[in-house]
Amino acid sequence: MTEQNQNGRIRGGATGRRRKAPARRGRAGRLVAGGAAVLVLAGAGLGYVYLKLDGNIQAVDINAQLGTDRPKNVDNGSMDVLVLGSDSRSGDNGAYGKDEGGARSDTAMVVHVYEGHRKASVVSIPRDTLVDRPACTDERGAEAPGESRAMFNTAYEVGGPACAVKTVEAMSGIRMDHYIEVDFTGFKKLIDTLGGVEITTTRAIEDPKSHLDLEPGTHTLDGEQSLGLVRTRKSVGDGSDLGRIQLQQAFMKAFIEQVKDVGVLGNPKKLLDLADAATKAVTPDSELDSVQELMGFAQGLAGISAENVHMVTLPVRYDPRDPNRVVPLEKQAAQVWKALEGDLPIPASATEATATGKADGVVR
Repeated sequence: MTEQNQNGRIRGGATGRRRKAPARRGRAGRLVAGGAAVLVLAGAGLGYVYLKLDGNIQAVDINAQLGTDRPKNVDNGSMDVLVLGSDSRSGDNGAYGKDEGGARSDTAMVVHVYEGHRKASVVSIPRDTLVDRPACTDERGAEAPGESRAMFNTAYEVGGPACAVKTVEAMSGIRMDHYIEVDFTGFKKLIDTLGGVEITTTRAIEDPKSHLDLEPGTHTLDGEQSLGLVRTRKSVGDGSDLGRIQLQQAFMKAFIEQVKDVGVLGNPKKLLDLADAATKAVTPDSELDSVQELMGFAQGLAGISAENVHMVTLPVRYDPRDPNRVVPLEKQAAQVWKALEGDLPIPASATEATATGKADGVVR
């Protein structure tokens, strides 16, 4: 169970890493997850809906699957959360592609909340990044051997959420305090319930694959359009996953501001609808598997505005052996992880002269 001190920081129990927080369901970043959690929290004070909302939450026990072979918990007041967007095409998600019997992490963001919970850094990990994936055991106990030069998003495919967490921890040396997953349909329904998200495009975006067609200008995107934007790849920048990440990061900042601006406290029905959509949209870890725990988690993020969120992409370059893949720039990536481990800002030098995707500024 979590509790909050007078400074608004989340304190965990004896087994916690930092100040503990809550848990699971969803796809796309601190940001979908952070915003969704804020919405859940706003509604969590309504005791009469606890049971209904608790029933929506499906969680995964990351700690039980990974055991003790993990980076050390550091009690410095900060918090690290792995946010994944699943690209499963099963169920309602089948409208977005063929179900081939598996899922990969289509979007991955490490959200570092600094001590005091007033600012955060977000590190997007390109799904096409080639990594040394550790050996993993999935929820059914099946073992997947480690692999060199494996695409990052295959970790989720072969070992589920726990393997994704284990892979990120192996890359960064940082223990993830929490895990939150968002899927396509949950993301779409949450945006629709919110009333859309306003963004501005500086050039036309027409992407047949994501079914997005936007003229330059200001738009209020509904759930389907928002999903199209965060999936758009080939029609922006250099057509790579790096360009899509730049669109995602711009959208997430707009989403955070929309969540903060929406007036729901005086509208109990809207509040309940948002809380219902949010708890259905995310799959958290088992320490966030109740509305009460999600409330504590969201309260710990409520003081962070979009202007205090620093977003970067893991420093990478295109792989000389395969231009459709990227590889981390080891020295600069180490700067990023060292900064977060020390609860420090990410230095500008860490992201200089890296591959970018060339889509910066397309969406504001």
